[in-house]
Amino acid sequence: MIEIKNGTLFFDGCDTTELAATYGTPLYVYSESVMQEHFDEIRRDFLDRWPGSRAAYAAKAFCTVGMCKLVERAGLCIDVVSGGELYTALAAGFPPERIEFNGNNKLPRELELAVEHGVGRIIVDAPHELETIEALCAAQGRRMKVLYRVTPGVKADSHDYIVTGKKDSKFGFPLDEEIIYPAVARALEAPHIDFLGFHFHVGSQLFDVEPYVQATEAVLELVRQVKQRFGAPVRELNLGGGFGIRYTTEQRRPYRDYLDPMLERIAACYDELGMPRPAVVIEPGRSIVGDAGLTLYTVGSIKDIPGVRKYVSVDGGMTDNIRPALYQAVYRGMLANRAGEEAEETVTVCGKCCESGDILLRDVELPRARTGDVLAVFSTGAYGYSMASNYNCNPIPAVVLARAGQHRLMVRRQSYEDLIRNQIPEGEETPETGEYHANAD
Repeated sequence: MIEIKNGTLFFDGCDTTELAATYGTPLYVYSESVMQEHFDEIRRDFLDRWPGSRAAYAAKAFCTVGMCKLVERAGLCIDVVSGGELYTALAAGFPPERIEFNGNNKLPRELELAVEHGVGRIIVDAPHELETIEALCAAQGRRMKVLYRVTPGVKADSHDYIVTGKKDSKFGFPLDEEIIYPAVARALEAPHIDFLGFHFHVGSQLFDVEPYVQATEAVLELVRQVKQRFGAPVRELNLGGGFGIRYTTEQRRPYRDYLDPMLERIAACYDELGMPRPAVVIEPGRSIVGDAGLTLYTVGSIKDIPGVRKYVSVDGGMTDNIRPALYQAVYRGMLANRAGEEAEETVTVCGKCCESGDILLRDVELPRARTGDVLAVFSTGAYGYSMASNYNCNPIPAVVLARAGQHRLMVRRQSYEDLIRNQIPEGEETPETGEYHANAD
């Protein structure tokens, strides 16, 4: 969906310089057409091929009311990891039975909201969480479907901050016999719990299929043991997500590359055990929205340090894309208003925050930048808006959805008034309850 026409960058049919002029910068822009391509691939290569399968969009990648509505129209479920994400999905009118609630430290009031609205699944991350769910279900006369998230002990090739399947992880139950089997027994015996099976997630931005296969085999051994020890079938397996996208030179792999080896092993195991094949779930997030988004900036100050480096400053930075500062993520970029010009120099694109680490693009080849140019940074659709902050009191940018030359606002730009809206002037009395309203009606 990226095109260059008359020296100008177009994204899903929209002139990016016109978008910058219309909505201002910094600006997140999403291509609905690219997202739809990914939805279609998931349906064609997974949902239509495995009976009872589900794909739950991982909302942490990009969670807005408008995005939740796109996911609903695509027929997917949604995976949330906080009360705020759950509230957003409910506010969008997303069917509660298609919501799956993940997270390593769900608060009691978050679980109460989930049980009250009857979400489809809660992925339990620790023993005490099951007790809380039981108590809430008993009080409300409900029965909740749950899975246990397990750490299969697999080390994936990614940054340590986004590897989640190794044994030393804050997520999930380790597969130690004295931990996992008593927990399974407890869930099977609980009157208000419908224990379905297991969930795992090995990491993010992965291209190697082998960690997925290793994790699947570890969990299938768990499936065998649960049947042998308790006589109970495991009816559902959630394989997580983490499928890699292109940021610079990476080659995006089809979903089938990851899923087919796992599905083959699941089918063989269940056929061997004489059990009906389970419902299988995946949780794509970044792979749906990552390369469907770009961010537009306006070039400001340009500083050339002879023999050292040339800095090109833009009107955003780590407040709208923390990933380069957080774990050295690398992106591609171009001058959107001069997209047809040859690169003339190597520069480092920095943001406007009062931090030396506020670097967006290091040693990137660009035409000779000028103040007022529009810079586009690609593949920012995941974890840009969702991790944005107000550091230095910078407002969070607007979000625009583009499709076939048409565009509309998804999220308004924060104003300075928005920044201080919840602040309490000195001398003004207010009750301090520490509570928040969680009624989506």
